[in-house]
Amino acid sequence: MKILIVNKFFYPRGGDCVVAMATRRLLQEMGHEVRVFAMNHPDNVDIEDVSGYATEVSFAGGMKSKIAGARRIFGKGDIVESAARVLDDFRPDVVHLHNVHSYLSPVIGEMAAKRGIRVVWTLHDYKLLCPSYACRRPGGELCEECFHGGLRVVHNRCMKGSLVQSVMADLESRSWNRARLSRFTSCFIAPSQFMRNKMLEGGYGAHKVIALHNFIDPEKSASLARGAQNKERDYFCYVGRLSEEKGVETLLKGVNDSGVRFKVGGDGPLSEELRTKYSDNPNIEFLGQLDADGVVKLLSGAKASVIPSECYENNPLSVIESLCAGTPVIGASIGGIPELITEKDGILFHPGNAEEIGRILKDFGKRHPFDNEAISRRALEQFSRDRHYAELMKIYSGDLTVK
Repeated sequence: MKILIVNKFFYPRGGDCVVAMATRRLLQEMGHEVRVFAMNHPDNVDIEDVSGYATEVSFAGGMKSKIAGARRIFGKGDIVESAARVLDDFRPDVVHLHNVHSYLSPVIGEMAAKRGIRVVWTLHDYKLLCPSYACRRPGGELCEECFHGGLRVVHNRCMKGSLVQSVMADLESRSWNRARLSRFTSCFIAPSQFMRNKMLEGGYGAHKVIALHNFIDPEKSASLARGAQNKERDYFCYVGRLSEEKGVETLLKGVNDSGVRFKVGGDGPLSEELRTKYSDNPNIEFLGQLDADGVVKLLSGAKASVIPSECYENNPLSVIESLCAGTPVIGASIGGIPELITEKDGILFHPGNAEEIGRILKDFGKRHPFDNEAISRRALEQFSRDRHYAELMKIYSGDLTVK
């Protein structure tokens, strides 16, 4: 098959990029002809497709730049020419969308469908239900007010508390509404059953939304599996973005009260604040941003990783990678996290509860024996590339029956 992978960036910026890049590798290794369509960006990985990318837009520049960005949001301007060029030159059998709003545009999916091309869309966040992506108000409260058609993004100032940005998000959602998106998308891939359920609650047809977990690359799988054999585990850890919605402040309060040794891998807007706040606690170590090898090393030496999210997580790679390394997960019972964890793999707690986190960490060794290698074996099978590929081929061909 000829498959066009579409994502607004094509470097390991976030989970969407990691999944899109891994999907490209998987399809190429399985013998398919694959091309990428992204926005030009200096950090994009160097592959042969870059000459066909969309021009770069920035929402932080001057007025001319902002106007170009606004036109891109609504599928206007040079994005139409760029999309037409790649569709007509490559003539794919399938266009596989990932994150496309703002810096690219859903217009490429609409244009593909008009050419008779099957359009598949993997959902990495809640943008198709919530204009601000996150299902959270500026104050941090979970919110589903926009799920059922009555857009409240302007009223609540959901986009970073900004009236202008919230108005733009409102107009974007009205332009790219659910009826329009559903018309040109053959299948939406929800990486968690939780997200699939939310899509159905938001009015998307059950026959078009399929739950399919993400997968782990074989190379990374092998590295994580080797880590599962490590018996020297003397700390707990967190790997991820240091930001409010990830619950890191709650986590470190619980850690501080528990007295356990804890390592933090990652960076983000709360990094300096948290480093300063806990600088007098010798048991808490901040490692900064880690590469793939660093993540494997960190997980392999941990008694457990903690995922303290206070937002609707989808299918977090941090959970999957931890389990593949044989490291049990202490996870918040929110979003798609609970469906990844069983009593054999970890422990769930109420999101936002620092006291509960502290109790679990303090009593972990006495109350929660885990078989690290068994955890790894189960996870490597559940999130295997081959299993994912078999289901993806059914989706591409339209042969997968939705249960």
